[in-house]
Amino acid sequence: MDKPLHKAMPEIGQSGPEVVRQLDSFKEHDPNYKDGRVWSLVYYLDEDHSAFLKEAYHKFACENGLNPTAFKSLKRFETEVISATADILNGTKDVCGVVTSGGTESCLMAVKTYRDMARDKRRVKYPEMIIPETAHVAWFKASEYFGVKIRLVPLLEDLTPNLKKLKRMINRNTVMILGSAPEYPHGTIDPIEAMGELAQKYKIPLHVDACVGGFILPFMEMNGEHIPLWDYRVPGVTSISADIHKFGYAAKGASTITYRNLDYLKYQMFVYQDWPGGVFASSALLGTRPGGAYAAAWGVLQYFGKAGYRTLARDTLEAVKRLKAGVEKIPELEVMGNPVGPLFAYKSISPDLNIFAVGDQMDGMGWQVNRNQFPSGLHAMVTAQHLKVVDQYLEDLNTAVATVKANPELAGQGGAATYGMLAHVPLRGMVKKKVLEMYAEQYRAGGSELDLAGESDSSGSPLVDKALAWWVARQTRKSSGG
Repeated sequence: MDKPLHKAMPEIGQSGPEVVRQLDSFKEHDPNYKDGRVWSLVYYLDEDHSAFLKEAYHKFACENGLNPTAFKSLKRFETEVISATADILNGTKDVCGVVTSGGTESCLMAVKTYRDMARDKRRVKYPEMIIPETAHVAWFKASEYFGVKIRLVPLLEDLTPNLKKLKRMINRNTVMILGSAPEYPHGTIDPIEAMGELAQKYKIPLHVDACVGGFILPFMEMNGEHIPLWDYRVPGVTSISADIHKFGYAAKGASTITYRNLDYLKYQMFVYQDWPGGVFASSALLGTRPGGAYAAAWGVLQYFGKAGYRTLARDTLEAVKRLKAGVEKIPELEVMGNPVGPLFAYKSISPDLNIFAVGDQMDGMGWQVNRNQFPSGLHAMVTAQHLKVVDQYLEDLNTAVATVKANPELAGQGGAATYGMLAHVPLRGMVKKKVLEMYAEQYRAGGSELDLAGESDSSGSPLVDKALAWWVARQTRKSSGG
């Protein structure tokens, strides 16, 4: 494919209305999340809520949170957001933290903090962190960025981490242990209380990744749901990440990372005293911190309050329970593990039903369905908005299962073939290298799109499709002597 030409900046500017018209046109091929058919990425309620967020964001769109002494309004927002977060996470008055740009930044900051703390207090030169196999990919990114080796804890049959093996992994290089509430692939809350006991016994920090659950699990509990302890009530927990732009329904991007006290938070911060521009201090990864995100995050907490969030949690949980019950009524399907909260995944328990082919059928009916691997399954991130589409989703899911059972050849077509092969490609490093090459091509000046024409007929992830098309072609050449 020819590389695209750079698109130069226009010589003469266009009118505001014309630019806005073009912006609207660019959405033509984006997912239509407003009708409740998207099950990840977006946390949308309705147009009135979106209008409120836009207004709150706009009022502080030009302000910068880089210097907390300059825009005192932004520091007030941050202080009150962290205070509200500590409240729902059952923290004491000593809990402290910062607003970040998203869950990934929050996770990165925890790894940086505990690496530096271990260097300072215990002279650890080869830092390691212990994380379950179900940990979010952000933790693997943090490992690569900050040079902290991962010790990966395998799972038990119920998809929770094997604590006996976790215990054996602890050594003098361990700088932190991670638990999730809930973990993303299956929606299971890790056994935080038991992990906290180990963390305390060996004097290792325990971070809880509640980027998904932080702004819904507390309100589910307030509504009377039994939720295993996972927050600051667990003595061994030293920090928690919780995204406001997920189930807090704030504008992107707003997350939080809080610590049990300042003794931890200080290791997150960066200070450089010899810069010609003056003494520089930064509380998190970003320098410039967009004021609009602060304002919208603060505003949404005032807008809903605990009562509003309890209503959203109630509607979300009703949707989850009805969806899981509907899945379990289909003999060929089974919900994975013991999900608690807004996430769940399900798999095929019939050798005659390919779950990825079911996903293809759901995609074809207008749903944007996510795939799991190891084990293979379909995934849903459920919001309050999905309550209105539960019946249609389940009706279409029953149809999809019947179609795949009646047409077993669908397992070898489209995304089903691609994802099925992905789980069995032996040389994962080669696939990673090829995906990296293709992914990087998209970021040339002028842009580039992955073109799968003639190589794959998949409705799944283009990166996966392309990588496997390359793999299949390579294997075919090898087998034919090419």
